[in-house]
Amino acid sequence: MSTETPPSRADTVIIGAGAVGCSVAYHLSELGAEDVTVVDQGPLPVTGGSSVHAPGIMFQTSPSKIQTKAAHYTSRLLSEAGVYDEVGGIELARSEDRMDFLRRRKEWATSYGLPEPQLLDPEEVTDHLPMVDEEEILGGYYSPTDGRVDGIAALQWYMEQSAADFIGNTEVSDIEVEDGAVQAVVTDRGRIECDRCVMATNNWGYQTGQLAGLDLPIAPVEHQYVVTEPLDELADEESSVGDNTTGLDVPGDRSIAEYMSEGPTQPVGRDQDHSLYFRNHGDALGMGSYNHETLSVDPEAMGKNTDEHQASVRGFTKEHWETPTHRGRDKSAKQAFDELLPATQDVDYEATENGIFVFTPDGMPAVGPTAAVDGLWSGLAIWWTHSGGYGKILAEWMENGVPRLPSGPVDTGGIHVRRFEPHAGEKEYFVDRGAKRYEQVYSIVEPRWQPDDHRGLRTSPFYHQQQELGAEFYQSGGWETPQYYESNADLVDRYEDQIPEQDGWQAINRSPIEAAEHLHTREKVSMFDMTTFSSIVVEGEGSGEFLQSVCSNDIDIDIGQVRYSLLLNEGGGILADVTVVRLDDEEYLVTTGGGNSPGIHGGWLEEHAPETVGVHVEEGARSTIGLWGPNARLLLQRCTDADVTNSGFPYFRAKQIYVGEVPVIALRVSYVGELGWELWAPTEYGQRLWETLWEAGQDLDVRPMGGGALSSMRLEKGYRLWGTDIDTDANPFEAGLPFAVDMDTDFVGKEALQAAREDGIDNRITPLTLDDSTDIMLSGRPVTKDGETLGYVQAGDYGYTIGESIAYTYVPSEYAEAGTTVQVHCEGETYDATVRDEPLFDPGRERIIR
Repeated sequence: MSTETPPSRADTVIIGAGAVGCSVAYHLSELGAEDVTVVDQGPLPVTGGSSVHAPGIMFQTSPSKIQTKAAHYTSRLLSEAGVYDEVGGIELARSEDRMDFLRRRKEWATSYGLPEPQLLDPEEVTDHLPMVDEEEILGGYYSPTDGRVDGIAALQWYMEQSAADFIGNTEVSDIEVEDGAVQAVVTDRGRIECDRCVMATNNWGYQTGQLAGLDLPIAPVEHQYVVTEPLDELADEESSVGDNTTGLDVPGDRSIAEYMSEGPTQPVGRDQDHSLYFRNHGDALGMGSYNHETLSVDPEAMGKNTDEHQASVRGFTKEHWETPTHRGRDKSAKQAFDELLPATQDVDYEATENGIFVFTPDGMPAVGPTAAVDGLWSGLAIWWTHSGGYGKILAEWMENGVPRLPSGPVDTGGIHVRRFEPHAGEKEYFVDRGAKRYEQVYSIVEPRWQPDDHRGLRTSPFYHQQQELGAEFYQSGGWETPQYYESNADLVDRYEDQIPEQDGWQAINRSPIEAAEHLHTREKVSMFDMTTFSSIVVEGEGSGEFLQSVCSNDIDIDIGQVRYSLLLNEGGGILADVTVVRLDDEEYLVTTGGGNSPGIHGGWLEEHAPETVGVHVEEGARSTIGLWGPNARLLLQRCTDADVTNSGFPYFRAKQIYVGEVPVIALRVSYVGELGWELWAPTEYGQRLWETLWEAGQDLDVRPMGGGALSSMRLEKGYRLWGTDIDTDANPFEAGLPFAVDMDTDFVGKEALQAAREDGIDNRITPLTLDDSTDIMLSGRPVTKDGETLGYVQAGDYGYTIGESIAYTYVPSEYAEAGTTVQVHCEGETYDATVRDEPLFDPGRERIIR
């Protein structure tokens, strides 16, 4: 409900009354939260933010499961509310490459449960969209539950249905933080004390974060949209333009709000080959364009509403509409629309805008609890399409500690606000990366695509040696990580009979050298740069008891012992998989993956630690080499006086040793299923560590190994990868990790696991191998049996040692038995596959423990 006066206190304050803020408030109310206040600088419901200038088009299908699930939930919620036009959506192909892309769209939709996705021929497209020139297209992808949300009506519905108080015309000037926790939200109409605060300001997200001392990488960008005069081709459609916003306080140009409130009667359409989309507004046609150079907006200069304009709308720039300024497009928006929709030629426009919305450096939302301020939550970089779903996810997370939709827990690694690297908040960086994501919105992005700007930001001490060895660097978490090394090209000839050729989409940005490095490591010895992996020191009085309370496995281990465990949330979902090393009575080393692990997992441990326990996330403080392969012991023994025999240094043990002159914490663990060690050294010793091992191993044919080989080797062995095979949407029993759970101990998530075990485990992870093909399967592609979708590919690669193509998937438990036959659908092809027992390679672990 709307109210006039801000309270002096509220349990929860939400800043921003747009699509996200209203959704969070509504869902918090649904969960029983009380005393929620929503404030916005603009009038209600037409706030002047992106929610009220957006055309509301909702295409649900995405290569991301969570994006697709959030979109579908949003469409169902708003459809039931009566503020959603379910007219369907059609994505057009004007090239063969785009037609291939649309086949991927159908596969993703099938994997993630969207109803009745279809591929259409040109005639079928024009049956739905008669204004499209059939000669201009090759076909289309049709999702019948796509459509359009009436933005203003949806905001009004949220406000009417929520128990929260909504207060407009109230500008936030500060977020008070004391002792690392939010205390109050200060406005121009008074101070509101609160326990929790949600930032849902999207275009003002960077500025809002600054109020709390946070550098959030939220980049505003201008985006073009026009609405034509009434068209003869739409003359039979009714129009209420002129009456849609009667009685509402509308900042700026009322015609924009008027036309955005006018719904479509035909499917919404997209011409992604030219970065365009369109829908009818009654008897007029609306056309949107990403087909121009990125028009970035200074995130510190978003401004406010005036009588002349909405704060999130800039003046229409005709040159970007009529001139091809997009680097990847050879036609302007107008030219491409004139060809596709001939009826739009030479018509006048009744409304035009350069509307503003936002991008993060990776194009995904920024959701969840912030790291630096307790009680401060982010709901940023979210569009109407996903707003209902993310409002539900965020409210569940805040109230129950488990991010989820009605369909179940969701994976948060790709959307978590803590995933960003330390440098990501630098304004030039995130504005540039946001600009690139805008440019790519409708582009066909190749597998394993890599940016070419802002490179070399984070490098390991081995970087110069890797350059000399011809490393092909990929960027991960800002780190330069070798995918493979040109110096190993000679190995391709050595193993050519074991490396099947790959072609098509699966082969793009993939090198046979990756396969050769895999096979060499199985036969000889390789060095893998693990510097990007995270080390977290946990020490102090009660450190063991603390780790026991957050780790799913028994952490009552001896000094020098290593234990694999999981960190779980309250719902039993997997927050992280970790290796715990006991270094001393009250000192432990916790290691986990790289990328976003330091911010997400390290921050989680810091938050949960008692005052007597210190948690130190050593991001970049250690340089680490994985030394793996049958000759790993022989090489390591040459470089150390320590006993590294099997009896003197058993598997899953740790020692502090010297490698040459370098002090090292050596862990006898292996992520590739071979004899080997992880060697953790202070960063300043890294270069000498590499040189010592490299020089000592030349006669053993020691080689560098990149991330491509790591991927295929870990799949052969069935080792899990957080964010790919395991995440907060799976529990350890579903993920095939019961050995990492000791139910005789007490830990976060235990009650949920007990309940899950009692209810029965409905889904399980399992490996598949293709029956008659060496093609590599790609993630997100459906796994079916007798026409029923069972799951989708979590990860796929070729197993060069076992000689079979591998795909990991979650399937209903009754289909997880070895020998079950299924089909995998990838790139328009159907592959027969068979469920297998794991691990596929070395089930007796002879190669690891020798």
